[in-house]
Amino acid sequence: MEPLRVVARLWERIEARDWDGVAALIAEDAVIEWPVSGERIVGRANFIAVNSDDGYSDETPVRVLRILADGDHVVTEVEIPQDHVVYRAVSLWTVRDGEIVGAREYWTSPGQDPAPSWRAGYVEPLAAD
Repeated sequence: MEPLRVVARLWERIEARDWDGVAALIAEDAVIEWPVSGERIVGRANFIAVNSDDGYSDETPVRVLRILADGDHVVTEVEIPQDHVVYRAVSLWTVRDGEIVGAREYWTSPGQDPAPSWRAGYVEPLAAD
């Protein structure tokens, strides 16, 4: 399966809470990094455990905003609203032989980081999508 389709299916299966289906797309020794929180998830089992934990809502939709591919590399931007906040992630995926072998994901919430006051004369507020 082509890399873009592998990652598109990943997000579909995450939204469906199909953890066996997610596991089928992740290499056993995959490494996923979350630089914003300073964490590294090593291995399929840990990736599934983190994502299927009860701390996440079972009814949370996943909205894929963008998906682009270049060879084995796929970039996605997704939005996942929660009761109290909207999360956005830009993820850089590496896919080989139909499995995700690595990723670096940048998770944040729009507006979470305050803009420095010195830029006020040069910028305008970004409207919500």
